[in-house]
Amino acid sequence: MSNGCGRGEQIGIMICNLRKFEPSEKKKTKRIPPANKSDKGDEIDPIKPVFVGEFPQIVHDEQASFLQRRVPADACISGGMDKGTCLSWIICGNKIFIWSYLSFAASKKCISLEIPSDVLENAELGRNSYHCNTWLLSVVNWDNTSKVTNRVAKHRYSAGIVLCNQKTRAVSYWSDIFADAGTAAVTSFASSDESLVTSSPIDGKTTPNRQQQRNRHGTSFTGSSFFNSLIASAVPGSQNACVALACCSTGELWQFYCSPSGIQRNRVYQNIQNLSSQDTGIGQLVGNKGYPRSMIWRLPYFSLSDSNRQFFLLTDHEIQCFNIKYVPDLEVSKLWSQEIVGSDADLGIKKDLAGQKRIWPLDLQVDDHGKVITVLVATFCKDRVSSSSYTQYSLLTMQYMSEVSTSSDVHERVLEKKAPIQVIIPKARVEDEDFLFSMRLRAGGKPSGSTIILSGEGTATVSHYYRNSTRLYQFDLPYDAGKVLDASVLPSTDDGEDGAWVVLTEKAGIWAIPEKAVVLGGVEPPERSLSRKGSSNEGSAQEERRNLMFAGNIAPRRASSDAWDAGDRQMTGMTGITRRTAQDEESEALLGQYFHEFLISGKVDGSLEKLKSSGAFERDGETNVFVRTSKSIVDTLAKHWTTTRGAEIVAMGIISAQLMDKHQKHEKFLQFLALSKCHEELCSGQRHSLQIILEHGEKLSAIIQLRELQHMISQNRSTGVGSKHSSSENQVSGALWDLIQLVGEKARRNTVLLMDRDNAEVFYSKVSDLEQVFYCLERHLEYIISLEQPVQFQIHRACELSNACVTIFRAAMDYKNEYHLWYPPLEGLTPWYCQLVVRNGLWSIASFMLQLLRESSELDMSAKSELYSHLEALTEVLLEASSGVITAKMERGEEHKGLLNEYWSRRDALLDSLYQQVKGFVEAQHQDATDGIEGNKEEILRKLSSSLLSTAKRHEGYQTMWNICCDLNDSGLLRNLMHESMGPRCGFSYFVFKQLYEKKQFSKLLRLGEEFQEELSIFLNHYRDLLWLHEVFLHQFSAASETLHVLALSQDESFISTTEDEINSDHANSIPTLTDRRRFLNLSKIAAFAGKDADSQTKVNRIEADLKILRLQEEIMEVLPSDDTKRHVEKQLLRPEELIELCLKSGSKELALHVFDVFAWTSSSFRKSHKTLLEECWKNAADQDPWSELYEASINEGWSDEETLHQLSRTILFQASSRCYGPKAETIEDRFEEVLPLRQETGEVAGTKDTRSSVEAILMQHRDFPYAGKLMLTAIMLGCVQEEHVKIEEGVSPMV
Repeated sequence: MSNGCGRGEQIGIMICNLRKFEPSEKKKTKRIPPANKSDKGDEIDPIKPVFVGEFPQIVHDEQASFLQRRVPADACISGGMDKGTCLSWIICGNKIFIWSYLSFAASKKCISLEIPSDVLENAELGRNSYHCNTWLLSVVNWDNTSKVTNRVAKHRYSAGIVLCNQKTRAVSYWSDIFADAGTAAVTSFASSDESLVTSSPIDGKTTPNRQQQRNRHGTSFTGSSFFNSLIASAVPGSQNACVALACCSTGELWQFYCSPSGIQRNRVYQNIQNLSSQDTGIGQLVGNKGYPRSMIWRLPYFSLSDSNRQFFLLTDHEIQCFNIKYVPDLEVSKLWSQEIVGSDADLGIKKDLAGQKRIWPLDLQVDDHGKVITVLVATFCKDRVSSSSYTQYSLLTMQYMSEVSTSSDVHERVLEKKAPIQVIIPKARVEDEDFLFSMRLRAGGKPSGSTIILSGEGTATVSHYYRNSTRLYQFDLPYDAGKVLDASVLPSTDDGEDGAWVVLTEKAGIWAIPEKAVVLGGVEPPERSLSRKGSSNEGSAQEERRNLMFAGNIAPRRASSDAWDAGDRQMTGMTGITRRTAQDEESEALLGQYFHEFLISGKVDGSLEKLKSSGAFERDGETNVFVRTSKSIVDTLAKHWTTTRGAEIVAMGIISAQLMDKHQKHEKFLQFLALSKCHEELCSGQRHSLQIILEHGEKLSAIIQLRELQHMISQNRSTGVGSKHSSSENQVSGALWDLIQLVGEKARRNTVLLMDRDNAEVFYSKVSDLEQVFYCLERHLEYIISLEQPVQFQIHRACELSNACVTIFRAAMDYKNEYHLWYPPLEGLTPWYCQLVVRNGLWSIASFMLQLLRESSELDMSAKSELYSHLEALTEVLLEASSGVITAKMERGEEHKGLLNEYWSRRDALLDSLYQQVKGFVEAQHQDATDGIEGNKEEILRKLSSSLLSTAKRHEGYQTMWNICCDLNDSGLLRNLMHESMGPRCGFSYFVFKQLYEKKQFSKLLRLGEEFQEELSIFLNHYRDLLWLHEVFLHQFSAASETLHVLALSQDESFISTTEDEINSDHANSIPTLTDRRRFLNLSKIAAFAGKDADSQTKVNRIEADLKILRLQEEIMEVLPSDDTKRHVEKQLLRPEELIELCLKSGSKELALHVFDVFAWTSSSFRKSHKTLLEECWKNAADQDPWSELYEASINEGWSDEETLHQLSRTILFQASSRCYGPKAETIEDRFEEVLPLRQETGEVAGTKDTRSSVEAILMQHRDFPYAGKLMLTAIMLGCVQEEHVKIEEGVSPMV
């Protein structure tokens, strides 16, 4: 490893001493004075706004020309921002300029539209009080109806523009401003009778102080009516047609149907104020201006499949909700209205309070869900003590009540207060109505729940409810920077929350207000106006200056990405307000000092101990100071990348040079860690931190290789390589380029400090966030590869993305292999490329490619081959990532079953699909072969599947390995793979055995067992019908005897395997018979003799006993009558207790004696556990003979001893006693006396503790025992002592 001291030191010094980038435009430098740096050097003021970008150059040029043609005092430039499409626009003279405020300034595509001359002739363009902006503009989005989260990924926009002049009410419409051929405007003018319509107050009332205001400030809007608000929406099912709605100061609601062929205008309502049956008692309509005030769609995004859309309208005392029905004809109808200014404070704002003179609802906004409505309200009040007048500004927040129907003609309450009225400024100066009506409200930016109030004078004030109080943050540029034209928010990222506030200024470009600036820079509401004028309350001037020292005429610093090199200090401004501890700052500064000295001198004297003392080794992970320093190295922003050449930035060699500089400096940092002994300390105490530092090197190496890949792709495209997959509109773009744009755009949106940088520049700079590449692949793949594109084009773009992923992974692996000695022990540590976001991103593109393979049957072989080769490489990467995280989980002892299932399912899906493609390639090549012999086909398959086989072997893709071996019919390859792939549970061998068993190829299975003896033994533990054969082959006769014995007595009816031949010949019999069981027992007996173990005789005795029980079952089946019970059990192996119970239930005298044979051939444990059943057998035996008749015959006939013996020997009691207790009674293990003695113990009498502990006690309970008891006892006593005196009938003995 080269140290590169001289070169590394020079580069390090150069990087550390790079001067800050300054704006190239002199006019911007002059207009925005440089801000003072804080004591910490590069760290920026957290409460200052952030400069996002300048206007496109065409806008600058037109502004300069426009100002030269007119006196500055009369010049008027208007503009706005559309949140739905992220478009900003400026009207300058007779031109409209439209561009995306998300785009980097150098790459902005700006659309220029010319306002028709006949529309301008009647428009007053001069500056007139606060209503300089006489234009209303609405953007119609044709592209989609969802939030704009990935607009940067789209190559083309599609939007229409509706422009309306407030005074003349002329409407112009451009159907598609982004069309290649351009679109001419269509225009509609108000008729003469329409423009002269005026309206007088409905109730004839005048408002307080109105005459006074006219005298003080003069009046405008006289003699004609004005449009106050304009909204527009696409019409479903039409081609670039939209409907626009405008509310007029006369109380009218106008509808405009705009299409490329013309505009149809229609007055929907004559006087909206009269739609409400409620009378508020305050001036609803004053003269011919003011109300209705504002309109807004309830939902900002809607589906083109919807046939209805709702919108809200704000009047002077209520909120009205309308519905527009698109099909079959346009129809506007009112749904409901609710008073917000009235006598009920629960409904909104209570009127007629003491000191309250007039209430103006000024503007309203609605949240993205259409549930919460925020209204900006101004209230004119008079202090009864001092008699001074003032204006109070407040926000009223309403929400839909739960379970309220909003169908047509609703008269019940629909809205309720979400929170008490939020007072923004309690006592502000009195303003005229022109100023009040120029105020606009915007909602949705960060911090969550904040709003921004725009005034006609050009100020913007953010209101945020923080820590139980309202906080205000005022964005106010100097007068020479122009007004604030409009405000919007950065589009929501994937967490669903909108981003920071962005502000469009008249001359100073676009600025952003970070969340932290609002939280830390907000102050308590002052007693001042929202205008540029001072407060009318002079006594509060000092307090006002103290609270708003950051506002006024002090220009906010251009806090752009130039300050990023200070490290990650600025990042906290975007993620929260928690500051790092002083110890953290001291440790990081100390480390930076020592590293800088090392770059200059190469010395590290005493740095380890001092760093230890500063607490540099106390944190682990991302917060570790060494990790933060490493991250600052790899994430450094270049000061000289910014260019005006747009997409060409990615082709510049300076990018590669900057990345190599980072790489060399990071290597120097590793050398510093090693020489200072910090590496050893991190390796022993902070393994995770050291891993992250080295992963920064992996990511940097990957970014460098990705840069080279993009450069190669650009060169190939410029020279026409791969042009068959490209279209003319994408010659300067590609899938990887779009992905880079997506990732860079996401970083810019999340960090407003980067908004003035190009997306590609941000991507190549933010090295530590390389995981975001895979995040965007997972979430936004459909934006990069559209399903509407041709399949060939989809394949090309998918392969490009796959190649990028593989390049990243391989570069990281190469770095890890090269620097493996630097890594700490990695047990239990999860690499960055094994994280969930990376795996999901890889799977997203892999699954898309799988789908292409399955659905692209008509593709030519070259396209399929390209897709296959890239998917094969991607499969290897994905499986390596999955196996890596599983290994880490296992090392930590954590649950990983879910990860295993994910790994297995993805592996099997990928390998199986790839192998199917291989077989298709083989068939195609075989058909093209000249000889066409079978052997040639196998050779083709062997060659094409070799790489896939290696991948399958590394990741235990046993099904694919098996399929390849079978298709090649190569038993040698199969055996080699079985030897090489020894994973869990014997690995591939186990899988092969299972496949052979399922295919009933038992002979092949057992032959493999000759080579894989131990592995087959493990497998056959689950298949004992074959295990004994393998054990006999291994000469394990005792084990084979035990296996056969267990097999014979198994209750599993399907334990006998059916061979493949039996299945094909239809002779399969999966139910084992008693004959099968007898055969297993005899084989077990033979194996036991062959085993010659010390206990082999005992085993033989047990086997013989089981044979006798089996024979007894066969004999019992012969005795039982033929019925359903017999047919059900005759082929089953009955358990001993089942056999005994069957005999007892049969009532057969012969079977009553067999039960004792069953007990005899079982074990002593069985007899003990079934003692109650044994007692029942003795009771049943006593019931088999007529003892009362025998007793009477013995008395009447006077039996002699010989006759008595002869008669009793025929009884079941006598025979059972002889079988169980006789001198020749045979049993397994203990005798019957151990469980149930024949006689009672001496001294035991009836009725004592246990009268059933002997056969005698059982007989004493018999019904005939009182008079035949002596005879019954004589029978059992004679039976237990007789030897050859009693001759048992032939066939009865169980020994036969």
